[in-house]
Amino acid sequence: MSATPTRRILAVVPLLTLLALSACTVGPALHARRITTEQPTPSAPLPTPSTAPSGTGKAVPGSIEWYLSQVPTFPEAPPPQPVQLPATGAAPFWHRLPTDQKVAFITIDDGGLARPPAVIDFIWEARIPVTMFLNSPAAEEHTDYFRQIEAVGGVVENHTISHTSLAGRSYDYQRQEICGAADRLEALFGKRPTLFRPPFGNHDATTLRAAHDCGSKAVFHWSETVHEGVVRYQTPEKVVRPGDVLLMHFRPALMDDLLAALKAIHRAGLTPALLTDYVR
Repeated sequence: MSATPTRRILAVVPLLTLLALSACTVGPALHARRITTEQPTPSAPLPTPSTAPSGTGKAVPGSIEWYLSQVPTFPEAPPPQPVQLPATGAAPFWHRLPTDQKVAFITIDDGGLARPPAVIDFIWEARIPVTMFLNSPAAEEHTDYFRQIEAVGGVVENHTISHTSLAGRSYDYQRQEICGAADRLEALFGKRPTLFRPPFGNHDATTLRAAHDCGSKAVFHWSETVHEGVVRYQTPEKVVRPGDVLLMHFRPALMDDLLAALKAIHRAGLTPALLTDYVR
């Protein structure tokens, strides 16, 4: 275990610090945890952190202040040790990242149904590292929202164009769904996705070959799902393990889902981390 003392990922960050994010000038003393070694330059204005109501001693349940007050204290994430990728013509398919490091990964899918505005503040102020597997039409329609999450520590990855089950489809069809979405996401966000999640988790050998050919280094399923603030485990141990991938969606209860995921990761003695720090 690192000798670095534990500390809360929650931090009250002054507005000037927030505006300095894109210039990569914020030092560790002002961040409860640095999520990435290099922050992206936002294409949309960064959100202004919420401030607690004056004259009140308690945060109102359901407010951003209340959610932030519920965030547990995490150990510092260990220096990431990237996993070994197979040297084949297909991307590996993982339910969990093959690592023993004490980290777990929060992922959010789709993007077309709901985009709670407070999520941007929550991710920024609580320093939540999230991987967004986006459908390209949703990303195109709501680009500014996802750019703001990207600017405060999120990473955009690929979840196809039409969110259609891929298993059993032809190589050409699957390649169009994966490559077409990757092309559009790259145009919108300036970076080509390197990770892929098939809709519903459905895939076959053709999916893994097409994903590889479209630039994906790995294809991800999940270890736990989170919906309406409830974590549902896919293994009998009922605990988040090192390398586990937690799945949630852009839905109305996303704030509750993020908080539930953080608490489950904390109970397991792990720290949230970014998939792209481990799959390079």
